Order: sequence, then structure tokens, then C-alpha cells
Amino acid sequence: MRKVIFLLIMLGAGWHLYKLADQDTYAPGIQAKEVPHQENLDSSVIHTLDDYTVTGLAKFHIKAKVLSKENYYFDRESDISPTDLALGWGKMSDDIILDKIDISQSGRFYRWHVNSFPIPRREIETHSANMHLIPANDSIKSDIDEVRKGDVIEISGSLVEVKSNTNGWRWKSSLTRNDTGKGACELILVESISIVTP
Repeated sequence: MRKVIFLLIMLGAGWHLYKLADQDTYAPGIQAKEVPHQENLDSSVIHTLDDYTVTGLAKFHIKAKVLSKENYYFDRESDISPTDLALGWGKMSDDIILDKIDISQSGRFYRWHVNSFPIPRREIETHSANMHLIPANDSIKSDIDEVRKGDVIEISGSLVEVKSNTNGWRWKSSLTRNDTGKGACELILVESISIVTP
């Protein structure tokens, strides 16, 4: 019995260390000052990825802190977007603020909870977002796999609408950072992603 208890304790300690190793923390202060940059396209840019048509809606660039990362394997969307990142910029990239906010992801949503607001609620809503990532190629997918919670990253690509070529299923990006709830997530065709943590 003692061996079983010891083994369970060791497994628990190992899991705790693994989770700590899977995230980075840095000195307090705003790590990503700029708001995401969005630029309208003169005409739609169309890509084909597997059985999907991907139509560009706007050029998009963001520098932000990774608040959470979630990989998906079994939902319909994972065919084209296997990873979601919850990202924060402005005060939502400051660990002093983030330490007072509980953040989680599941079911393609990003959720947060506070006991008391370290910054106004609206600032949390407009300076963080859940973003569905569509890697443009296998190399980009590998780069996305390297990203961890706590990293400061830059992403360039396009906000897009995806349509299945077989049954008409659609998935469309939000085009504003001011919305919340269902349909408020960005759907990004990622053309480049890099970790720029200082």
C-alpha cells in the first residue's frame, strides 16, 4: 500500500512539474503594447486546403501574449484548425494583471473569471480573444506546436471564412475585437508565426 501511495505522489509531482515546464512566465509589465492590425482586402483571396475553400476577408497581424493554448482532435473544426490560442495585448499582456484572472479554454471558447476586476471588464473583453489557427502549411503547423502559454508571439496572416467543398459547412471569422460570445473568435489563416518573448 505504501508503494502505491508513493507512486501516486511521484506521478502527481511529475505532472505538476510537466505543467510548469509547459508555460513561461516573465517579468511584470506590458509585453505586447500594440492593438492587432487589420487591413481590408481589395478583393477576396481564395486558398484551397484539403477539402475546404478558404476565403480571405482581411489581412491581420497581431503581437500578443499567450494566455492559454488548447489543441483539438475530434471536432469538425479540427480538420482545418487543430489549435486555439487565447491571446492578450495591452494590459492583458501584463503578468501583474493576469495573475488576478483565471483563464481557461474548452469547446472552442476562451473563458475568464475574476474575484475582483484588476482592470475594467470591457478592457478584458477588448484586449483579449480566442483565436482559431489554420496553419497555411506543415512548417507553420510545427511552429504553432512550439508555442507555449506565457510566450509573446507575432502572427501574420488573414482573417478568413472557410467553406467545405463537400457539404456547404461554413466557419467565419469575427472582424472586430469588440464583440464577445459565440461568433466573436478570430479564424486566422496563419502565414507566419514567431515567438518574440524578450
